[in-house]
Amino acid sequence: MKSIAISGSLRENVGKRDAKELRYQGKVPAVLYGGEKQYHFAVSAADLKPAIYTPDVHFIDLDIDGDKHRAIIQETQFHPLTDQLRHVDFLLLNDKKEVSVNIPIKLTGTSPGVKMGGKLVQKLRNLRVKALPNALPQYIEVPLGALEVGKSVRVEEIQLENAKVLNNGDDTIVSVIMSRALRQAEQEAAKDKK
Repeated sequence: MKSIAISGSLRENVGKRDAKELRYQGKVPAVLYGGEKQYHFAVSAADLKPAIYTPDVHFIDLDIDGDKHRAIIQETQFHPLTDQLRHVDFLLLNDKKEVSVNIPIKLTGTSPGVKMGGKLVQKLRNLRVKALPNALPQYIEVPLGALEVGKSVRVEEIQLENAKVLNNGDDTIVSVIMSRALRQAEQEAAKDKK
């Protein structure tokens, strides 16, 4: 999995007034937890953009005033009106402890059902995966080569090495439905046969 290096500085004061002042300076209040102690620190909003505004998942190499930590982004909070990033929670990674992460789905190949005029409908964009940090995949590949009209790929069909998918097995990831044009063509073909 790819890594992004981000540096931050410890916060002296923790509170609403301090957080508001940080945001005014273009920084984002953040917390690193999962270790022996929590770190409250501030990070430049510009440094966070490549890690947050992407569908991909990244390991974050944090440098907090010289202390190096390997983490993942656990949660982000945005302002409800302006969509300004307000807070970020980082989870410290331990190579011997499993973590749950949303991993993006990558569709590969071409569906024969789509070639016939069907419509591809993707219901899930990512899957919740639990694994050791080194076993986490960059993305989950879903092949479309055998997907005919009326068929679908479900979560239970996804097999990962050294990782467990936590989503409901009955959930549909992607399906090919009959398009309006294909349905009309079949109805016209049925009328011609009569």
